[in-house]
Amino acid sequence: MGKLLCDSSPGGGAVAVAEALPPSPAPASPPQLLAWAAPEPPAGWSAVWALDDQQRRRLLRIWERGVAWKPPRQGGDGPEAPAPAPAVVFRLDHGGEVESDGNCLFTAARRAAAAKAEARELRHRAVRRFADVYAAAEASDRGAVDAAVRHLYAPDLKAGWGVHVVQEVKLLAPKADRDALDAAIQELVGIGIQRELAAETIYKERCIAVDDGDSWAKYMSISGSAEDEHDIITLQYTEEGLLTIDENRDGRAAAFGDDIAIECLATEFKREVFVVQAHGTDAMVDEDNCVFFLPHLPRGEICDVPIFLFMKGTAWCGAGADHYEPLIATVLQHVTPDKAAVVL
Repeated sequence: MGKLLCDSSPGGGAVAVAEALPPSPAPASPPQLLAWAAPEPPAGWSAVWALDDQQRRRLLRIWERGVAWKPPRQGGDGPEAPAPAPAVVFRLDHGGEVESDGNCLFTAARRAAAAKAEARELRHRAVRRFADVYAAAEASDRGAVDAAVRHLYAPDLKAGWGVHVVQEVKLLAPKADRDALDAAIQELVGIGIQRELAAETIYKERCIAVDDGDSWAKYMSISGSAEDEHDIITLQYTEEGLLTIDENRDGRAAAFGDDIAIECLATEFKREVFVVQAHGTDAMVDEDNCVFFLPHLPRGEICDVPIFLFMKGTAWCGAGADHYEPLIATVLQHVTPDKAAVVL
């Protein structure tokens, strides 16, 4: 969605979707900056789990000195343009844990933005916004988005092994077809094919690959509820071949939010979204670089201060990060931007 989508693992390949969808025109008047109160008392960084000492020291330093953000200039650069708004310094508090159920991006965004909509509704709003823009885009722009989706969910298994130990392929099984899929798998087992290989064959033949914008919208709509139309099937591969299949028998797996979804949320809120990412231990270089800020711009105008989300690694992800939590931003009144720990 007009940005660079990339693998967060060290050395991960990037798939450019630069200017894939044209920006909306700038608003006629500058937005009003608002400071909002935290919707609930934030937890101290000392209580946040799954951080090592180096990450925690860096996050506490950011908390103490703040993050400086300069609102984008509105109305152009001509003599009649309004004066640029002054920079704002925010303190970032951890907004508490959210459940690791695949919906963490939308749950965290809801809490960080103090939104009234439930997490599932935010997910569906993001998907609807994407679908509208994707349908109206030029063919070349849709092609760039399709390439990014394939990179994420239908990777070329002949490549990428210098970066990944395990690669995943996502497939969508209509809930109404699960009995028929099981019967087809059992038929192959009955003629002597190993169960896992039979399942791989049937799922690849009969399920929907997540390899373009339309299938991405179906995939990202899945919240792991009974109301979903599809179940997520995950095939995991090593360089030697199929490792395992998550058949998601109970239908509770949800689509983990990605960069495309974050940009859709940014556009929905008309606010920048900054993902504050803490990499796993084996990705660190030094303390100043173990936490970094990834910006996601909305398409069109920015009408309020940014939303901040924290993304951290858990045990399995190694050098990457795999879980979103909310950050509560409050304005630091007596800190100047030049004294801030981070300037965005």
